[in-house]
Amino acid sequence: MTRKKLITIGTFDGVHLGHKALFAKLEQLSVKLQMKAQVLYFPYPPKSLLAEQPAMTVLSTPPEKKALLKKCLSCRAEELNFQMYREYTAEKFFKKVLLEKYNCGAILAGPDFAFGKNRQGNSEFLKNKCAQLGIPCEIFPFYDGEDGSKISSSLIRKTLAEGDIKTANALLGRPYSLEGRVIEGKKLGRKIGFPTINLDINFYKLLPLGVFAVKVRVGRKFYRGICNIGFRPTVNPIDSIIPLVEVHLLDFRRSIYGHRVEVFFYDKIRSESKFDGLDALKAQLSQDKESACRLID
Repeated sequence: MTRKKLITIGTFDGVHLGHKALFAKLEQLSVKLQMKAQVLYFPYPPKSLLAEQPAMTVLSTPPEKKALLKKCLSCRAEELNFQMYREYTAEKFFKKVLLEKYNCGAILAGPDFAFGKNRQGNSEFLKNKCAQLGIPCEIFPFYDGEDGSKISSSLIRKTLAEGDIKTANALLGRPYSLEGRVIEGKKLGRKIGFPTINLDINFYKLLPLGVFAVKVRVGRKFYRGICNIGFRPTVNPIDSIIPLVEVHLLDFRRSIYGHRVEVFFYDKIRSESKFDGLDALKAQLSQDKESACRLID
């Protein structure tokens, strides 16, 4: 007979401290119940895929999430195709997917997780269905941060949108990061002594607006930097709902067009501003460089 599995299922956007606490509980329960643990997740939050304005609504893109889960799990994590199951009722998803496809013998879920069309399968649905079948079901409570706030992906999104990088990082348990490919830009930064790399970022990725102290991974090496995310109001303003991501790397001279780099956010330096000419912008960037060095060090 195929061994029953202890399953946890969710979106796990950002893979934050609350998710990590749930995964620790999953490991404990798998030993207690003598079941193999399995994590099922949606690469994108379904509400982002269904949103009228889906741009910049996720903390972790599918590749980022896959890497983060791999780092913190000792069991297998498998992606669920939302489009394949979006019309399933909660009853059908529970029976066809959890019970039949994944041989579910026990369930661990967060209090706000829901599945099935119109989010019919909430925590109460899960508890009732599992009780009917004699399947252990545990709803893991929200995990509280140091200040007593309940850690959630939506709270972290709100915190990042407000530019509070330090709080967001504390809730995540790591620096917020984004990954992108270096693309050709206007090369305007070179004219004032601050060359930048422009990054092509996933459409769904949440981008905090402003100027930030960052570290950038290029290959296996890390470099300090200043990241500007915005609409370039001083020189060649852009007209787009998606802001431009530009990074000035300190003590870096190589050409890396086409390379993928990862940017780690440490703190916000200031909001994006319009300056009276290039000299004023250059003077401000010199101050930003000093601020970035101080904040990162």
